[in-house]
Amino acid sequence: MNQPVIKVQNLGKRYHIQHQRAGMRYVALRDVLTDKFKKMGNPFQNKSGSGSPDREDFWALREVGFEINSGDKVGVIGRNGAGKSTLLKLLSRITEPTEGRIEIKGRVASLLEVGTGFHPELTGRENIFLNGAILGMGRHEIKRKFDEIVAFSEVEKFLDTPVKRYSSGMYVRLAFSVAAHLEPEILLVDEVLAVGDAQFQKKCLGKMDEVSKQQGRTILFVSHNMAAIKSLCSRAVWLENGRVRKNGAAGQIIEEYLAFFSTPGKNTDIARQKRESKCTLRAKITNLVVMSGGTPNPEFIESKGTATIRLTVQSSAPIRCSAQLIIADEFQPISLIDSGTMHGKMYNLPEGESEIECRVGPLNLYGGKYKIKCGLTVPGQEVIDFVEDAYEFNIREYDPYDSGYNLQKHFGFGLVNIPHEWQ
Repeated sequence: MNQPVIKVQNLGKRYHIQHQRAGMRYVALRDVLTDKFKKMGNPFQNKSGSGSPDREDFWALREVGFEINSGDKVGVIGRNGAGKSTLLKLLSRITEPTEGRIEIKGRVASLLEVGTGFHPELTGRENIFLNGAILGMGRHEIKRKFDEIVAFSEVEKFLDTPVKRYSSGMYVRLAFSVAAHLEPEILLVDEVLAVGDAQFQKKCLGKMDEVSKQQGRTILFVSHNMAAIKSLCSRAVWLENGRVRKNGAAGQIIEEYLAFFSTPGKNTDIARQKRESKCTLRAKITNLVVMSGGTPNPEFIESKGTATIRLTVQSSAPIRCSAQLIIADEFQPISLIDSGTMHGKMYNLPEGESEIECRVGPLNLYGGKYKIKCGLTVPGQEVIDFVEDAYEFNIREYDPYDSGYNLQKHFGFGLVNIPHEWQ
């Protein structure tokens, strides 16, 4: 039976934050100096300190408790400000807890921020030895792993360049390589991997999976990338407002987490959504309506049924463009539906408001949660508008072959039911 290598009991971390009192103006250095001279000239001036800002206690973590066994791969999820990074800093002993207790058995390596443990004036080569020493490694151990670290990081060309000239991605490559190759019993990784490119992220996830399975290392991985958490981790801890909301199997926790923040069957306020800088917005999508089974904006769409998707577009001048719909789940796009590149259909939209309709189906999707993205483009030339989260809906579980087995979306089984027949 595995013994816990990390045991957290009633853990809490409190910070003191200050607020400017209501009605007080912004205080600059000039104002502070002026007040000092005024008080020197008038020693009887009120010294009650009524102008000082209010102080408030803020609990970043409170009553947090869990156990992690040797070889576990645990994802830590939650919204920004939930306490994820604070938790890893406490486990790394970067800061001390206000209350509670942490028991750790084994050597810990942490990758919490870009460049942590690196000196900007030293070269990449020198920083490998510096960072290794900070992590508690001997010089001979670092030398033995040196070539592997450099090969994995892919920064050999710049190994004798001061790291202050590295990009953030190069920083992360070298820092992760050191942390992963110097054989810590416990590896703590924060959202820092998001800085790297997609290929390196995949490489890092593969390395973490390898050191966990083959070497029995324990991994705590903080990320907003639910697909990465789901593929790497067997367990997940969901933090909300500094407390543990859920703790259990990764797939189940992630599904509940995503469901908690979704509003299935409701289109968002498209007109107010922030657009990416690449959108020219010569025309703008202001509304999206889904009709299925005679119901507008239904919560559920039948997998074998059809739906009509209507876009409302506001143009500042006449424009010729194509329309796109993207069906996606929480992790990736599933299908692109494009009027221009797929059907050669370009719309001549007049100035003012107009509508575009598309009939889709059957979708043949497994039961689960999905969303629709929409856009307007001049194919190969211009992105006029693009809405990331236009509509969210559910597909019911169903049994297309009367086999007694309902098809439901599952990470290991896929998303789409391809009609087939066995002979």
